[in-house]
Amino acid sequence: MSDAATTNLALAEEGLDPVRPPQIDSPHLTLWNRISQFGVAPMLVFLDGLAVVLGIVLVDLVGRGIGADVPLKKTAAFGVVLLALFWLAGLYRSRLSLSVLDDLPVIAGRWLAAVAVAVLGQIVWSNAIWQNYIIHWRFMWGAVAIGVGAVLVRALGYAVVRRLRSERLVTHRTLILGAGQVGNQVADILTAHPEFGLHPVGFLDADPWLRESTSGLPVLGGPESLSTLLLQGKIRNVVVAFSSVKEAQMVGLIRTCDRHECELFVVPRLYELHQVDGDMDTAWGMPLVRLRRAPYRSPAWRVKRLIDVLFSGGALLFLAPLMALLALAVRLDGGPGIIFRQERVGVDGRTFQVLKFRSLRPVDEGESATNWNIAHDDRLSTFGRLLRKSSLDELPQLFNILRGDMSLVGPRPERPHFVHQFRSTYPSYEARHRVPSGLTGWAQVHGLRGDTSIADRARFDNYYIENWSLWLDLKIILRTVSSVIRGAGG
Repeated sequence: MSDAATTNLALAEEGLDPVRPPQIDSPHLTLWNRISQFGVAPMLVFLDGLAVVLGIVLVDLVGRGIGADVPLKKTAAFGVVLLALFWLAGLYRSRLSLSVLDDLPVIAGRWLAAVAVAVLGQIVWSNAIWQNYIIHWRFMWGAVAIGVGAVLVRALGYAVVRRLRSERLVTHRTLILGAGQVGNQVADILTAHPEFGLHPVGFLDADPWLRESTSGLPVLGGPESLSTLLLQGKIRNVVVAFSSVKEAQMVGLIRTCDRHECELFVVPRLYELHQVDGDMDTAWGMPLVRLRRAPYRSPAWRVKRLIDVLFSGGALLFLAPLMALLALAVRLDGGPGIIFRQERVGVDGRTFQVLKFRSLRPVDEGESATNWNIAHDDRLSTFGRLLRKSSLDELPQLFNILRGDMSLVGPRPERPHFVHQFRSTYPSYEARHRVPSGLTGWAQVHGLRGDTSIADRARFDNYYIENWSLWLDLKIILRTVSSVIRGAGG
């Protein structure tokens, strides 16, 4: 299938009309842009790693030349600690403005911290092994070599990237949301200064005919055209420049950028008074706040899936006797049909069959799909109420987690009938489906289950997605266990 056909297919899946694809860049430009997809951060990691290796080799050669014993293992350990501290300090984040002088205070501070860690580590180790305090100060030779090398290779790397950007060999196609005075100012800056790596291709504006245009770039449509243009134009960046888009629509646009893995910059209000900090870039004096991507795009999300597999597999083995007893009790209480299967909507709107121990037998499929809540249904037996109150009816969903339909923690899945209703009533409801559904979730541990506000549920679920971390998952699991023990389920 051709690139154009693929693009049109993707647009059709989003309910958009197919469009003619943009003009393809020259092969030379495309090659460099493909290389640049890896970004500045991996290059910096490589260069700092190279500085560590070169520093170790250098002190080894010097030590051999003068007959001195240099602790190479301690030097290597220092290098690893230094790289870890660089990462924690945010020295590997992508940036528009690249200057080793800007990095120098942070590099120096983390270098001193790494020296302190190395000295403390030697003291603790020597005391534990030899009951004496021994410090091999010659590791400082390597520490100095690594520190100086990190500065030099970083300066060289920055110079190369700036040159490639200035020659437009590395550029990232950029849309500007807002075609007013500030938007045109941003466009002029980025066009005149390619060293920042952003190549503006046009504006999006809700009212393109009332704009003040001086840059000569076209207005490609309104904000509703963003998804189309991201797909067809291979857009890497969007700059929001005092756009007139309403707040609710802006949230949707931000999530659209995140879904397409597009970097988003915002020109802050009163930008003349803003001070540059860790989350802010500057382009020729214009501050740009880089909005961080949702955490579920991070590599740590893969760890979450690994935990899901290990936990669900282990739990199924450990709880097998209990689940067998529950299955027998369900069979004796209500006859055949131990497992209840129901269609639910999961990640990206895909449906799957959720599994539960049956606590009530619905009249037909229609009732199963459209009956909102059975917590107070008179047909529930005493055992069925106990299952629901203790949440033990949810245990078969461990199979859903193991095969990837669900996660341990995430927004609770809902039936298609209600998803269709809620997405048309609550604009933020659809955004819940950006991640896999969960056995428990942030909304549930706050009591938002059963007959509770759907708007509140959507807000809590989207808060979880935007602020996800492994620690937040652990906190939700602990609160869920506490609720089950206290009998607060159901």
